[in-house]
Amino acid sequence: MTATTPSPDQTIDLQDPALVTDPEALIRRVWEVGGTAPGKFAGGLDVVFFADDADVRTILGDRRFVTSPDNVPGGTGARSRADMLTSLGLDAELVGYMTESVLGKDGADHTRLRKLVSRSFTVRRVNELRPQVERITDDLLARLPDHAEDGVVDLLEHFAYPLPITVICDLVGVPERDRDQWREWSRSLTSAFDPTRPDAMNTALGAMIDHIKGMIAERRAAPHDDLLDALIRERDENGDRLSEAELVTLVFTLVIAGHETTAHLIANGTHALLTHRDQWDALRADPGLLPSAVHEMLRWCGTALVTQLRYATEDIELRTGRLAKGEPAVAVIAATNRDPHLYPDPHRFDITRHHGKPGEAHVGFGHGLHYCLGAALARQEGQVAFGALTAAYPDLALVPGREPGRPPLPGNRRFTDLLVRLRTA
Repeated sequence: MTATTPSPDQTIDLQDPALVTDPEALIRRVWEVGGTAPGKFAGGLDVVFFADDADVRTILGDRRFVTSPDNVPGGTGARSRADMLTSLGLDAELVGYMTESVLGKDGADHTRLRKLVSRSFTVRRVNELRPQVERITDDLLARLPDHAEDGVVDLLEHFAYPLPITVICDLVGVPERDRDQWREWSRSLTSAFDPTRPDAMNTALGAMIDHIKGMIAERRAAPHDDLLDALIRERDENGDRLSEAELVTLVFTLVIAGHETTAHLIANGTHALLTHRDQWDALRADPGLLPSAVHEMLRWCGTALVTQLRYATEDIELRTGRLAKGEPAVAVIAATNRDPHLYPDPHRFDITRHHGKPGEAHVGFGHGLHYCLGAALARQEGQVAFGALTAAYPDLALVPGREPGRPPLPGNRRFTDLLVRLRTA
């Protein structure tokens, strides 16, 4: 438990509808109680939330914390990852694929899987992809008027989503004919908390796994030259380094993680710029601010509010609280990125904040061993997207009186749509 005994009203439930519909409320709540609070995670699990930058970096970067409760020495009574997934409604036959994800691996297993794909996401490789990203971006922007009705278009549907999913599918090797289906599966995977779609997650994940198995069979019969082929060769030549289930899981993890968060970063960032018109105008006037602007979007309106759970492998004393062995901690990275000890006027959106500063002060991509594998690609896609968007549609504006909707997905900052007017009157 935390070092200071909390009062009942300090407890934070991540599934509280008020926090789902207003992501900023979670940030305020955590800081109002001093940066640390007990609470409930998805599935009702008792956790401790942390926002203090030093504590979050320890939780995410210290090897005394693990992502799987199965790796806590001696057993502490914590639910296994499989049990937690089952409690969220995932079918038993699908659980094994989810537990094989690189995102949930620790130690040598995590390093082994990460190394298999890391060469495709180096800064050098990402720089080589830039002309392709620019071509895709320009093509999508040129076609926006074709999707508009009375000058209004859904920028999430017709720009923010198609850009990163096209790039990652090209990189991994998902055929163009299947990409619209992947977008639908991706949306369905976020429906675990949507009572109107009780079995959508299982249906989508099952179909996705079957599809990947089909792609693997096709490639074994007729190899190409992309990341999927490289993974298949690794599986077939060095089976002890990559199981068949891990191969399948790596593919859907790369595709889903490689476009979902970036799509919503582009949508969130556009919304931030259009609701802070001085920032939009500043970026249009000086494209040299693009790297700083993307960093500020990651800090101020990044997609993920929280990270996946971390479990203490021993009793650990942090700056703002104490965790017992086996106790789960949640890093509220959206609140960490508003830490008033690090950022003057932390709730102000300022695209010049990071200009000329080396490194990455925020934790929008996480920290430590599980730092986002595709961070360089996401930054590049953001810079290309916002540079081209502000140049192509300088008068872009939100539709007055029409606030974007939000999906019932705890721990995320997302829109269901983003209606914009391409040309103002």
